[in-house]
Amino acid sequence: MSERAQRRLAAIFAADVVGYSRLIGTDETGTLAAMRAHRAELWDPTTEMYGGRLVGTAGDSRLVEFPSAVAAVECAVAIQRAMAKRGTEVPEDRRIHLRIGVNLGDVVVDDGDILGDGVNVAARLEAAADVGGICLSDDVVRQVQGRLDLEFRDGGEQALKNITRPVHVWHWTVEGRVESHGALGTALALPDKPSIAVLPFDNMSGDPEQDYFSDGVSEDIITALSRLRWLFVIARSSSFTFKGTGTDTSNSHFGDLR
Repeated sequence: MSERAQRRLAAIFAADVVGYSRLIGTDETGTLAAMRAHRAELWDPTTEMYGGRLVGTAGDSRLVEFPSAVAAVECAVAIQRAMAKRGTEVPEDRRIHLRIGVNLGDVVVDDGDILGDGVNVAARLEAAADVGGICLSDDVVRQVQGRLDLEFRDGGEQALKNITRPVHVWHWTVEGRVESHGALGTALALPDKPSIAVLPFDNMSGDPEQDYFSDGVSEDIITALSRLRWLFVIARSSSFTFKGTGTDTSNSHFGDLR
């Protein structure tokens, strides 16, 4: 770490394209062209408008630092709303959806890069977000409540991958559905139609770096099933809480329903 490294409190925005590997495998040229257009016409100008600083991009991901939690959430909401509109003109199997995580935490700034626990939590929140939605830490929601006309769904405390402490999470979706749900294990009334939960697939390769592939298969199935109006599909953010737990889910109730 260089002598210029310093610590500061920052709002961190982490975004990722849902099913990126599948999209590239289906139409590499078209997907890359669409992402370039999204960056130039939406992602970069919106980030700049809300005072964000693009820290890094790696393939399909974006890491942005904001001076305030309010600015980070406003930017995330603006991008997700615009992405939903842009997607209406694209065939379902070619649409680009984002998941976004927003955290407020301490970061280490080193030669323009940001590192540390605050960044790691933001990345894990992004992975816990619904397709086309935003997952926020409790610290972020406390900062924006009363300042933004938004409603958030309480996801309770979650054990995020490689984060040593549980993190209280909240969800926002473009549809604006806000439902009051209990914790896992609490019986909830379900709609009068068939319901299904797609549990995360196990990575059988033994290589942790391949987790993205097994997760992507589960996510693609959830997305496909969600298009069936007669079927009630449990949200990814609920079913993925069982990832790596070895828990018997035969009698479980999901606290976050989609």
